[in-house]
Amino acid sequence: MIKVVLKGHDFKYEVGELIKVFGLFKEICFKEDKDIIDKNGFLLINEVLRKHDEYTVITMLFENNNLLSEDKRAFKITKHNDLDERKNLKKKIKISIFDVLIKISKSNIPWGILTGIRPTKIVHELLDKKYSIDKINTFLKDEYRISDEKIKLLTQVAICEGKYIYPIDEELVSLYISIPFCPTRCVYCSFPSNPLKKGSDKSDQYLLHLKQEIVKTGQLLKVHGKKLESIYIGGGTPTTLTSTQLDMLINFTLKAFNISRLKEFTVEAGRPDTIDRDKLTTLKLNGVDRISINPQTMNKETLKLIGRQHSPEDIEKAFYTAKEIGFKTINMDIILGLPKEGLREVRNTLEAIKKLDPENLTVHTLAVKRSSKLNQDIEDFEMAKEALAKDMLALTRGYANEMEIHPYYMYRQKYMVGNLENVGYSKKGHECIYNMQIMEEKQSIIALGAGAISKIAFPKENRLERVPNVKNLDEYIKRVDEMVERKRKYFR
Repeated sequence: MIKVVLKGHDFKYEVGELIKVFGLFKEICFKEDKDIIDKNGFLLINEVLRKHDEYTVITMLFENNNLLSEDKRAFKITKHNDLDERKNLKKKIKISIFDVLIKISKSNIPWGILTGIRPTKIVHELLDKKYSIDKINTFLKDEYRISDEKIKLLTQVAICEGKYIYPIDEELVSLYISIPFCPTRCVYCSFPSNPLKKGSDKSDQYLLHLKQEIVKTGQLLKVHGKKLESIYIGGGTPTTLTSTQLDMLINFTLKAFNISRLKEFTVEAGRPDTIDRDKLTTLKLNGVDRISINPQTMNKETLKLIGRQHSPEDIEKAFYTAKEIGFKTINMDIILGLPKEGLREVRNTLEAIKKLDPENLTVHTLAVKRSSKLNQDIEDFEMAKEALAKDMLALTRGYANEMEIHPYYMYRQKYMVGNLENVGYSKKGHECIYNMQIMEEKQSIIALGAGAISKIAFPKENRLERVPNVKNLDEYIKRVDEMVERKRKYFR
């Protein structure tokens, strides 16, 4: 355990999240200075002093009342507004704490003080200010303590995204449609999906009400001159629907919206046990040009352990069928750090995917989500440690180079194994527009269906409004008109 005393500021949450990154302490206990009587164990004191526009941040780390490490820095903050002042002060506090803790840490902390999920946004802001790449590299190292390897990843991704995101065209939006059904629930999943056996009798009813939201939202967007740039049908597993249901869903979606500038149409066909030739043909005939076939792993024993009802051979069969039908882009997802998997198992997965040669490969580092079965029964699973997770990610980068696919988008999540990242790789010309737009939040994402969250962008104000739909399937069916009205007020 580490006791933490903060003086002169209230950034308790941010400090706590940063300390967790180091993995040095099982428990973090925030205390008032007056309550520190027992000085045994670890104690971190962080204090901010202010005199006019000058600040001093002091951090001291003690073990059993012996000073282990300290940092003191004085600086001025140019005050544009109160929000900027707090943001800059918070960053200085985190740097000071980082510099103290890194001296006793045996771990490499590649993302420095960053705990947010969209680190590429920092690079985009610097590029907007006309910073050179060299200047960006120096800034990220000095101001965030990011490693050279991650800086290279960030700049690669941001430069690639820039070609698709800029210039911002406020006439264009992207559309997300949620299909909250799955054949089974995977152990790592926290998505509020409905297992097929329990939810299948509601799929027709769900689609009937989803159609209402699609039609009314389509009318709303047309009135305001909005056109779709991309469509993404996700879940859950959309291909739990029948071929007839998919055909109906896609047809009334294409009729409801202005698609005169549509560049991309993605459907997650993620679970091979839900894919057949008839469904894939239906998707292709309806203009879907990008699908996901997601193995997560190509190791039979792991598939069984995580709750998947298909084999590696089923994955290969689905992939080759999709190729034969003629899909332009196929994405495959894998997860690093799955229970009982080491480098040998990850190498086996990557070798199999290299032979398939998909246009997109999305590499997720396992995130242990609070409401997942994995988190609830964590002691029953043998998990990858930090060093092993980093080796797995390095192995993946090597295979990506061999496959001639480059990183085009990335993001991070809380509670990721090794505090690492998720990376999307692509062959040139096959980058997913929707993935880039939802990560960088420069374009409005209009989201429909149970559990979907719209993100309405106001780029001139550098503002984003989240507009959630209800998660529960039955509640969504009862309140579908309300879901449309929640969006309507942001277009007035």
